[in-house]
Amino acid sequence: MTAATAPATPYPWPTLDGARAYIGILGVLLGALLSTLGSRVTTFGLTDLRGGLHAGFDEGAWITTAYGVGQMVVGVACPYLGIIFGARRVLFAGIGLFFMASLLAPLSPNLTAYLAMQFLSGLGAGTFIPLTIRFIVLNLPARLTLYGLAAYAMNSEFSQNIGAALEGWYAENWSIAWLNWQYCLVLPLMFLCVWIGVPREPLNTDLLKQHDWPGVAYAAVGFGLLYAGLDQGNRLDWTGNGLVVGLLVAGGLITALFAIRELIISRRPFLNLRLMLRGNLFLLMLLLAGFRFIILSTAYIIPVYLQVVQNFRELQVGPVLLFIALPQFALILPLGWLLARVDGRWVLAAGALLIAIACLQATSLTSQWATLDFLPSQALQAVGQCLALTALVVLVVRNITPADAISIGALLQAARLFGGEIGVAFMQTFVRMREQLHSNLLGLHVDPLAGATADRLARSQAVLSAHGVDPVSGATRLLASAVAQQASVLAYIDGFAAAAAGAVACIALAAWLRPPPAKA
Repeated sequence: MTAATAPATPYPWPTLDGARAYIGILGVLLGALLSTLGSRVTTFGLTDLRGGLHAGFDEGAWITTAYGVGQMVVGVACPYLGIIFGARRVLFAGIGLFFMASLLAPLSPNLTAYLAMQFLSGLGAGTFIPLTIRFIVLNLPARLTLYGLAAYAMNSEFSQNIGAALEGWYAENWSIAWLNWQYCLVLPLMFLCVWIGVPREPLNTDLLKQHDWPGVAYAAVGFGLLYAGLDQGNRLDWTGNGLVVGLLVAGGLITALFAIRELIISRRPFLNLRLMLRGNLFLLMLLLAGFRFIILSTAYIIPVYLQVVQNFRELQVGPVLLFIALPQFALILPLGWLLARVDGRWVLAAGALLIAIACLQATSLTSQWATLDFLPSQALQAVGQCLALTALVVLVVRNITPADAISIGALLQAARLFGGEIGVAFMQTFVRMREQLHSNLLGLHVDPLAGATADRLARSQAVLSAHGVDPVSGATRLLASAVAQQASVLAYIDGFAAAAAGAVACIALAAWLRPPPAKA
């Protein structure tokens, strides 16, 4: 079996025989999994990491930001680096950097050293995803390409939703250091797969000399600053904090300079922004950002609800998110078969509809919900996410030519990271503001002279007196805690409703998509 050949492109990609191509596919899919897993596991383990590093809440909040900024900085330039130096060399560099940073991170003597290791880990892992789709399309036989793209989409979602279970297991059974060391177990396998399955390419030194390095620098710095500002915005109250304002303003100005340079000044722009005006690409990038917004919004709400309302630890939170992760495996083959026969736009819309229904189901949330209560909605959302994201990836591939693949790879990485970060930042701020609103409204209706309130306080005082606790202040605190809990539940319900509205907006965007061009 021979690998599928692609139309002529100014940057030819060497092809491989079938067996070696499949090994290479395994390698790049492992990289995509590890890249996404790196941010999710760290997010769930942030409390334990702060404790291990003796860092406060504010200082420790930069741990996840450092990793994300590293991914953003290298992700934009990575497709071009793959053309100049060869994807094989770029992947090897990323593997080596990720391995060394992951190995050394738990040995960091202080928070500053750990943040540096997190940034370097992000730089290494950020090289994996931008090269994955191009490798799948150009090295799998044509009849298997859809299945490879389905595996890529599944891979991303699977890694996003196993982070809580892994972090909880490490914290309870091994050590929090394995949040970093786990990659050192998998990266050697990825290295071997890339060594065998990714073709060797010559150095394109002419491109190295002609490359638009100022444009790369503008994009890396501008996008990195914007990402940091978004990641820290909710914690620092957005416009009420000078650091956040500075990050967002500086990032916005540098990004604007980057756009002006690529559109007007540069004779050989490294990122062809005019592609966004061609065909469906702008809508597809919006849809990618939109789905990442929805997915990470709901992935934020459920763990926070279980931790705040039910006092669950990560080991108990993990099974809920596994309801999304595990069904992905069973959907790869049916999805590949379906997308070979049904217009991807219909599959995309169907997936968005299932996500909207699942989010609306979750608005029935009460303070009594625990793990199994989320099962119906999360199982439905798992199917919807797999349908939508796989169809979206297929539509992107069907709407580009090989010559456009480099710019599209960079744009996809930017849309993926920014969409997810905007989703988390929005949902954190939205839930916080709604919780404050509901707390205020509920508090207005708590009348200390009302019969029901007096009875509740009396019962609480009786119980607390039997345990030697100040009955008056203790009963008041219990009542305030109950009001805060209900305010939180109402805020999470509003969050699910907002995610459902986002899914409906994605359906509307999908309706504007035109059929992909015949020669893409």
